[in-house]
Amino acid sequence: MSFLPERRRVTIHDVAREAGVSITTVSHSLNGKGVVAAATRQRVLDTAERLGYSADAIARGLRSNRLGVLGLVIRPLDTLDSYQPAGVDYFVRFAGAAAVEALDRGFGLMLVRDPTTKNVPGIALAVDGFIISDPTGNDPVIDLLLRRGIPLVTVGRDVQRDDFTDWLSVGTDADTRMVLNHLIERGARTVALVVGTDTNAWNADSERTYRAWAAAHGQEPVVYHQDETDGEPGGQEIAEQMLAEAANQGLPDSVYCLTGRHAAGLQRRLQQAGYKVPTDVMIVAGSDSEQTRNSTPPITSIDLIPEITAKAAVDFLLRRVEGDMESSPPVIDNVLRIRQSTNRAPA
Repeated sequence: MSFLPERRRVTIHDVAREAGVSITTVSHSLNGKGVVAAATRQRVLDTAERLGYSADAIARGLRSNRLGVLGLVIRPLDTLDSYQPAGVDYFVRFAGAAAVEALDRGFGLMLVRDPTTKNVPGIALAVDGFIISDPTGNDPVIDLLLRRGIPLVTVGRDVQRDDFTDWLSVGTDADTRMVLNHLIERGARTVALVVGTDTNAWNADSERTYRAWAAAHGQEPVVYHQDETDGEPGGQEIAEQMLAEAANQGLPDSVYCLTGRHAAGLQRRLQQAGYKVPTDVMIVAGSDSEQTRNSTPPITSIDLIPEITAKAAVDFLLRRVEGDMESSPPVIDNVLRIRQSTNRAPA
């Protein structure tokens, strides 16, 4: 059953009643006009924020009027070092495909940074519905949109919100098993996993599936956690850890890094240490990128097919916007792009 948000929006009358002032005082306080005592103005501002009121004329309109605009929040970009991370083309491809699909369906698409932050204009919420890519655990953006009565769907689940079911399954469990089986077929004996630190389903579900696989195959799990913002230097740091541990426990003969930047950095550092890829160690990335395609050798990677995912997300959101609350979310099947980094003959 779909999670059906409360559709009533907070009005200026609600703010006035809660703050114990007149509607005129609320208007002056929010617009910075008129003569209002500083303490009263701050009380009105705090009340408006707590209730989730937006003073924007469009945003506060009733949702019975179609605005013709969809919103997109890409949560990993809110935590990365840049909204244009070097070499990471997944998000640009996803946003572009979502915009084109929205246009084909008669809507515009607005890309918005985390709308719970202070520096986002009120117009950011003047949309018919939102797509949230890779929500964090107990994501405050989901809380905000549900509180405002704005329809939303997510790409990937919120790992701490079991009651929200309007999310697309992006095949993380299947991807992890596909990578591990591929490595075993190529002769891997010990597989290590490098995951990010964002509290999203991509990291959590990949690690859970890997640990279950390791237990079933009698392998002690070898898991490293590295902040996504560290990029290629983060992958080099993981390689340093592996090299330091190699004297006691040996170096894993294959590594699955979720991010392409980590995979590229790890491969380069191991090569500098004298290890050959794929002869000594095989490397796979969980997200294809410029770094994985242009590394030497090119790195086997999961193609997360952002164009297909974006189109499915727009279609799913519009079904919800149009009142279809019963249809099931789509399931995405990704593709393993096999390259030289795992081109090892089975033992």
